[in-house]
Amino acid sequence: MKKFVLGAIGAAMIALTLPATTALAQTGAPWAIDKAAAPFKGTKIKVLFLDRPGYRAIIKLLPEFEKKTGIKVEYEIVPYENAREKQVLNFSAKGDLTMALVDLVWIGEFAESGWIVPVDTFTKDAAITDPNLDLKGFFPLLLNAFGSWDGKVYGLPFDNYSGLMFYNQCMLKDAGFSGPPQTWDELKNVYAPKLTNPAKKQYAYALQSLRGETQSADSFMRFLWPFGGSLLDKDFKSNLASKGSQDGLKFRQDLMKYMPPGVVSYDHAEAVNALAQGQVAMLTEWSAFYGTLTDPKTSKLGDCLAVAPEPKGPAGRLPALGGFSLAVASQATPAQQKASWIFTQWATSDAIAKQYVEAGGVSGRMAVYKDPAIQAKFKYVKPMVESWQQGVPEFRPRFPAWSSITEIVAEFGSKIMLGETSIEQGTKEISTRMESVLDKEGYYNGKKKKLQ
Repeated sequence: MKKFVLGAIGAAMIALTLPATTALAQTGAPWAIDKAAAPFKGTKIKVLFLDRPGYRAIIKLLPEFEKKTGIKVEYEIVPYENAREKQVLNFSAKGDLTMALVDLVWIGEFAESGWIVPVDTFTKDAAITDPNLDLKGFFPLLLNAFGSWDGKVYGLPFDNYSGLMFYNQCMLKDAGFSGPPQTWDELKNVYAPKLTNPAKKQYAYALQSLRGETQSADSFMRFLWPFGGSLLDKDFKSNLASKGSQDGLKFRQDLMKYMPPGVVSYDHAEAVNALAQGQVAMLTEWSAFYGTLTDPKTSKLGDCLAVAPEPKGPAGRLPALGGFSLAVASQATPAQQKASWIFTQWATSDAIAKQYVEAGGVSGRMAVYKDPAIQAKFKYVKPMVESWQQGVPEFRPRFPAWSSITEIVAEFGSKIMLGETSIEQGTKEISTRMESVLDKEGYYNGKKKKLQ
């Protein structure tokens, strides 16, 4: 298995710095966002947002940005399931979006299609680039995974997720446990039998597994990496027949006896609600759902909620990785591009990171999580920061072909869980169909670089 750590991140992506000539040297005055934005006052910029806590947080802060800059930010809230298609259609038709909301698995497609502009296009212009931008202030794993492709930075991390273990510490204590399981094996073989009582409709664990990206990313892929498996090998052939991949998927299947009936149809909302209402004791979910689980309007957990990193597998702790970056769209006018760049810097800056986190967002900046007040207020901070020290940028392949492959994985990943096909046969089907897609895309004849 190929294991990725921070040291493997390309220096070209992390070493990108601002130009030596700063706005201070040119004008004699410190750079200020209102002055930088003055030529673009009245400019309208547009982006898609999702109905999730991170976007509600930035929307809450938008009046501050618009007042300071005079730039008008227009946004449309769409379901995640429609976000990629809506943007692809807009960019293909030279539409009105001036920014791209780029999922981890869209970065290759958006960059290779020329829909987004490399960051260094703007950092060369000191008039519109904050000298405190500091790309090294982002967690390196996030800047690499969410914002970079083929050695270039295109987007700045925004609304970033780590897979975490949320658990009901009261239920665990009643079952005789003083803390959460440290390994997946411990979860299944030690904790799960004591925390499962079908007669009372109480279960140890829920795994969001609805057919679609939830199945392929949150369910199927989650059990490959920690067990020593992966979707692809170094030659871009399927690695699903490997011992690690087969072990991980078998483990998932065995764990189902400790999950609620119907879990294969659970999306994020159903899985989070199962923990929030005391129906399950443990859940591996994105850090972004912390607000839902702490809100008394949506959760009964109260002080019983606790958070830990995802458990370790035989290959170590390699948690789920997900999230987005904000990038400037190439189809925007020059003025809109510059105004969008000013907004992107602001929305992902150290300057507003604390406000953003307190409003319910998850920042990709390292400094904000060193704040004692933030650490004390948000239980997810310590385990999330720990999980971002080591991870797999290719947790899901980030190349353009993923949009086709995810449908294949979702179809047969669901069938495996439902018992409609065996693990061996299901993974064979995925492998055959996936390699056919990659062959047509040109990964085997040298037309495309083997980047994921």
